[in-house]
Amino acid sequence: MENVIIIGSGCAGWTSAIYTARANLKPLLLTGGQPGGLLTTTGVVENFPGFPDGIDGVEMMMRMQKQAERFGTRVEYGVQITKIDFSRRPFKLWADDQLFESQSVIIAVGASHRHLGVPGETELERKGVTYCATCDGALPVFRNQPLVVVGGGDSACEEATYLTHFGSKIFLIHRRDQLRASKIMVERVMSNPKIQPVWNSVVTEVLDVKQDKVTGVKLRNVQTNAISELACAGVFGAIGHIPSTGVFAGQIERDADGYIICRQGTNTSVTGIFAAGDCVDRIYRQAITAAGTGCAAAIDAERFLASHG
Repeated sequence: MENVIIIGSGCAGWTSAIYTARANLKPLLLTGGQPGGLLTTTGVVENFPGFPDGIDGVEMMMRMQKQAERFGTRVEYGVQITKIDFSRRPFKLWADDQLFESQSVIIAVGASHRHLGVPGETELERKGVTYCATCDGALPVFRNQPLVVVGGGDSACEEATYLTHFGSKIFLIHRRDQLRASKIMVERVMSNPKIQPVWNSVVTEVLDVKQDKVTGVKLRNVQTNAISELACAGVFGAIGHIPSTGVFAGQIERDADGYIICRQGTNTSVTGIFAAGDCVDRIYRQAITAAGTGCAAAIDAERFLASHG
C-alpha cells in the first residue's frame, strides 16, 4: 500500500516526487512509456530559471530524477497504466496484470503534440521540426532564417508572432482562407509585416531527410491540388495537443478535449486524486509552469493525507 503514486515523469511528475519525498511520504513514481516526457524531445532548454547557459532536455530530466531519488522516491520504469478504479480508497491502478494500490494519486501524464503526419516530420524532429516556439525559437539555427508555422488557431498565431523576434520571415500555413483564431490574434498577425499567411494549403512533406536537416516543405493547395515547395530552416507545428488522459475517462472529470479539470488548486473531481502539468494546462504548457503545478499537487496530496489518514 502506497501513500502516494505519481503517474508521469516530466517536470510535473519529478517535482511532485521531490516534494512528497521530502515530506517523508515515500512516493512511488511510474514513468510511463516516455520517461522524461516531452522535454526529452527538446534540444536545449534556455528558459528554465537557474540555467543561464541552457541545458539539454534529457539531462534536465535526469537531474530532476536524481534529486527525487536522493530524497527516497522509488521509480518503476516503463510502467503504463492500463486500467484504474478510483471509486474508493485505496485507489487501484493496473499495468496489465500488475496491481498498484495507493491512498492518493498525482496524475502528471502530460500531453503529446498533435503531429502533422507527413513524411520527414519524425525523421527531422529536433533537426528543424519542433512544436514549441517559446522553447526552441531562439536557437541559433532559426535566427534570421525563414520559418514555417502550421496552424490557424490562437496557438499558431502566438507562435508566429513570437518567432518574428528571431526569424527573417514567418510563413503561416493554414488549410483555410481565413484564420480561426480570436479577433485580436488575427489582427496582430495580419498587421505584422514579417508574417505571411499561406492560405488553403497543407504541408505534405518536410524536406530534406537526406540532408538530415529542415530545408523546406512541400505544400498542396487544397483547392487546386497544385504542389509547391517553400524554403525554410524550421517547421513549427501548432495544430494542438492531445492530453494523455484516455485511461482516466469515466473515472475523473475531463473537458471535451480530454484535459483534466481541477478545482481549488490541483484537486480533481475525485477526492484524493490530484493532477498537474500539461494534462491540465491548455494555456501555458511550459516546463516551469508544469513544475509549479507539480509542487502544488504534492502539497495538496500531503495535506490530504494528513487530514484523512
